Amino acid sequence: MKNFIRTITAAAVMAMIGFVGQAVAEVTVASWGGAYTMSQQKAYADTFSNSPLVGGKANFINYNGGLGEVRTQVESGTIKWDIVDVLPHEARVGCDEGLFEELPRDVFAKAPDGTSMDEDIMVPVPNDCVAPQIFWSYMAFYKKGTFSGAQPSTIGDFFDVKKFPGKRGIHTWANALIEMALMADGVAAGDVYKVMDTKAGIDRAFAKLDTIKDHVVFWSSGAKPLEFVSSGEASMALAYNGRVGAAILSEGAPFVPVWDGQVLEEEWLVMVKGTPNYDEALRFMIHASAPYQQAGQGKYINYGPMRKSALDIIKSNEPWFHTGVNIMEHMPNTDEHMKNAVFANPAWWADNGDSISERFTAWMGK
Repeated sequence: MKNFIRTITAAAVMAMIGFVGQAVAEVTVASWGGAYTMSQQKAYADTFSNSPLVGGKANFINYNGGLGEVRTQVESGTIKWDIVDVLPHEARVGCDEGLFEELPRDVFAKAPDGTSMDEDIMVPVPNDCVAPQIFWSYMAFYKKGTFSGAQPSTIGDFFDVKKFPGKRGIHTWANALIEMALMADGVAAGDVYKVMDTKAGIDRAFAKLDTIKDHVVFWSSGAKPLEFVSSGEASMALAYNGRVGAAILSEGAPFVPVWDGQVLEEEWLVMVKGTPNYDEALRFMIHASAPYQQAGQGKYINYGPMRKSALDIIKSNEPWFHTGVNIMEHMPNTDEHMKNAVFANPAWWADNGDSISERFTAWMGK
């Protein structure tokens, strides 16, 4: 394994050789805070500053998402952030609007087998502005001991309040719920977006949501579904997989994940257009997207690395989590957990999100 790691490190260094020796500036990275940013700090910033060959400084700050502040900085020419961690929709819109730098693709570290970074990512790369971060997912879960006899194991079980009684905790926006409702109604994961492209398909999803309408409690804060299930206010809930995994791994919470029917979302790094720290920011993005650094984030949080080779590193070196326990069983994008799951389609939601959200808001208010 040491030789394997040396290969990865060498690939990353070779990719960055053109930048070595240049003046070092501190890179500012805007991200989401909490345990997620802590994992980025440890896996990316700390290893960036500690490396004798690619060493530099990166400072993480928190932001609330969206492109408003980025637009303000670019339009005013006063760039305060060099790099931003963005959701898939912002990654596409921001690049189209010229808010982000288009990056040379051949400088990024290859996988150990020589595969280019873009070919090593589990979903198509949307444009030249992005570098990979993680996958996270919406997933169902419950607490051990909630149900007697048969235990929930599918997304269909989440919608079956007769077989598995109790309230259901769901979020206050439509993303993932439409996909999950269709899978629960028997649509194959690979056909979900084909069905969603039709009015009948959307009607079908809302009809399935109607089957739990009298049993739902809503949440908008990521901590809330864990509170619902812990207290018994809900017998099952949808949640961010990282929240559920962190509770299990770090607190010993008696939660049981239901991976069937999960919906995975992307997370990308982008560079703000016009940053005066272009070279150093690119060096950091190369470092943070390299396979071993991507795997390193999995030591601190159970969001899945976007690079296939990074997932292989974790799998080959279990127990990988920093507490000395296995992490792969808590990663959303393993082969086992992807058997009946979908990667969210940001383009579909960009085209249809407003109308679906309007209908979903009306559905909540009925």
